[in-house]
Amino acid sequence: MTDTSTMSREAGKGDESMAGLEGFEKDQLKGFLKEMLLYRRFEEKAEEAYAIGKIGGFCHLHIGQEAVALGFIGPLRQDDYVITAYRDHTQALAKGVDPNGVMAELYGRDSGSARGKGGSMHIFDVEKGFMGGHGIVGAQVPLAAGLGFAIKYREEDRVCVCFMGDAAVNQGAFHEALNMAAIWKLPVLFVVENNEYGMGTAFSRVSALPVKERAAGLGVPAHHVNAQDILATWTLVEELLEKIRAGEGPQYVDARTYRFKGHSMSDPVSGTYRSKDEVESKVKQEDPISLLRDRLFDAEFLTEDELEEMDREVRAVVDEAAEFAEEAPFPAREELYNHVYSEVNEHGRLFFDGRDREGED
Repeated sequence: MTDTSTMSREAGKGDESMAGLEGFEKDQLKGFLKEMLLYRRFEEKAEEAYAIGKIGGFCHLHIGQEAVALGFIGPLRQDDYVITAYRDHTQALAKGVDPNGVMAELYGRDSGSARGKGGSMHIFDVEKGFMGGHGIVGAQVPLAAGLGFAIKYREEDRVCVCFMGDAAVNQGAFHEALNMAAIWKLPVLFVVENNEYGMGTAFSRVSALPVKERAAGLGVPAHHVNAQDILATWTLVEELLEKIRAGEGPQYVDARTYRFKGHSMSDPVSGTYRSKDEVESKVKQEDPISLLRDRLFDAEFLTEDELEEMDREVRAVVDEAAEFAEEAPFPAREELYNHVYSEVNEHGRLFFDGRDREGED
């Protein structure tokens, strides 16, 4: 199988004698393109599987936002943490979670990254430092502060990246968590995936201030970036990680992006809260994969044959993941009550199916 772990952790800007676009090496740039292609093909396969009933529950696709996943996670070290909301598939892949495990989790299979119990919104892999997708809007933000506190308490040289949607900045937990992170100078990078809509509501309808300014009164330095541009995003993230590791405390980024699909699989792409023309214009002009591809073509760093070979390779990875998920078993019935609590309370558990205590009728 093609190695689909996060892009080289040592890779940043290369030696100028080897430089390509904006100081990035040619091979690294091609690696960026291949990685984002993997995310796109994975999400397309998930979309297809959901449409024919192989995936149930909720399913939120990241198509159009691939440069956010790669740009913010790629520069991390392997022992850093990532925690996110429920649009989490590609972010898990970017953190090095095995595509087979992610797809199997979408299928609700025992071989999934959360043993089939989390599904699309709750991909999880402790060994990779991927601390889960979270289904409640903004719920992951105070958890990120907790991870940051643990890092600082243990005197570790680690960082936690916390992703959230733009609607999360209206939650009280957002303000409380960022305030505490600022006071204690916690090593957390808070990232708002600003795709302009909270479900079907334009952000401008629910906030008098733009996303970037929502952290202004909390003492957390704020930045913004065109997160459809993988090079600009990667460069900014490298700079912010250096500040955080140097002890400067948390940072906040308004990552301006756009989702090409509906909020979830049950949401129409256009025709309700956004027009067909708007979506088509964004897809044509702001696709992060097409933008990088065209820059590589223009610089003669990439040929059509190389692009087609990249696509064949990532499609093979995705096809293998889908086959793995199809063949993987469902969790056994007795697994329903496992991993519900980290440990059993001394007085036993309270069940609502007639059992009084652990395993007793």
